[in-house]
Amino acid sequence: MTESAERWTRRNALKLAAGTGLGLVAASALPASAAAAPPGFPTYEYLRTAFDKNALKYNPTGELIFPCVRGTAGRIPNARGRFYLYYAPHDAPGGICLAYSNSLGGPYTEYPANPIISRTWPGEYDVSHVSSPHAMWNEDSKELFMYFHGENTVTRLARSKDGINFTYDKEVLSTRLMPAGATETSYARVFRHDLPSKGARYVMVFMLNTTANRRSIGWGWSADARNWTFSQTPLIRPEEVGAQNIGAPHLIKRHGTTYVVYHTNIEAGGSMRITEVGNDFGKRVHLGVFHAPMAGPPDNGRSAAPSFGTDGGVEYMIYEAGTRLDGSIAIARAV
Repeated sequence: MTESAERWTRRNALKLAAGTGLGLVAASALPASAAAAPPGFPTYEYLRTAFDKNALKYNPTGELIFPCVRGTAGRIPNARGRFYLYYAPHDAPGGICLAYSNSLGGPYTEYPANPIISRTWPGEYDVSHVSSPHAMWNEDSKELFMYFHGENTVTRLARSKDGINFTYDKEVLSTRLMPAGATETSYARVFRHDLPSKGARYVMVFMLNTTANRRSIGWGWSADARNWTFSQTPLIRPEEVGAQNIGAPHLIKRHGTTYVVYHTNIEAGGSMRITEVGNDFGKRVHLGVFHAPMAGPPDNGRSAAPSFGTDGGVEYMIYEAGTRLDGSIAIARAV
C-alpha cells in the first residue's frame, strides 16, 4: 500500500472521532491542519504555542525541543500547576527547563529558575549540553524519573519528589551498549509497559545513529526503569518507511495494542509516522503518516517529538514545531 493510500481523509477521521467520544470541536473554530491520522486515531489541530519563546527568561539559543508534559494531581503536593511541561534547548548549553499550567492546553508559565538541570552536575558530569527531557512518574517509588541526554552518546537519569529539585542517579544508556559503529543514543522516552517474556515492566524507545549517518529507532526493557537491557537491532529502520532519518519516538496504546510514533526528516515530509509493534514488540506494521506538519508557522514543514495527554475529556498533543534549531513548543488538540 502506498503512503497516499494509507492516509485517511480528514472527513472520515472526524466521523470516527465523533463516534468514539474524543471531544469533537467545530473545525471552523480551529486553524487549518494537515492530513488526518490512520483509522482509530484522532486528527490533531494546532491550537497555540505553549508560550512565547522570545519572552522566556532562559532561552540561550533561541530554539526549543522535545516537550514532555505530566500531570501533578495526586503526585506532587503544592505543585505550581496541574501540569508540568519539560523542554530544553537543543544546542549548547542546553538545559532542562520547566513550565506549568492548570490546563493541558496551556498557555504555560515559565519556571523562574530554569534550567532545573544544567550541563554541569558537580561530581557527576560536565558536558557541552543536556537536552531531550522525558519525565515518567514512577508509581513504584513515588518519584518523577527524568531521562535526558548529554552528550548525545549518553542518556542519564535523575529523580525527584517535587518535579523541580532532582537528585542524579546514573547513566542508563550509552553507545557503549550498542553494536560497533553507534554514534548517538539519545531522545529516549520511557513507559510503564509489561513484557512478561523478558521479566520487564518498563520499555525505552530512543534514537540510534551510526557511522552510516542513518538514524533509526532503538529500544530496551527493564524491571525497575533504572537497569536496562537493549536490543542490538533497531526496532524501526528509516528505509522501512522511506526516510533517511527517523527519531524522537513515543509509545502509545490504543485498541488493545501498542504503537510507536516518530518523526521523519524534512526531506521525507517532516511528518510524524506510526508503526504498530504489538504488546510484545513483535509486530512491524507501518501505518503511514500519523500527523503531517503545517506549511506555515509554527510548524514550517516539520512537526516532531510528540507528548500526549487528556484533560477534561479532550486529547492533546504537545510537540516540537519548526525546522531543526529553530523550534518552538506547540499544542494541538483532537477534533
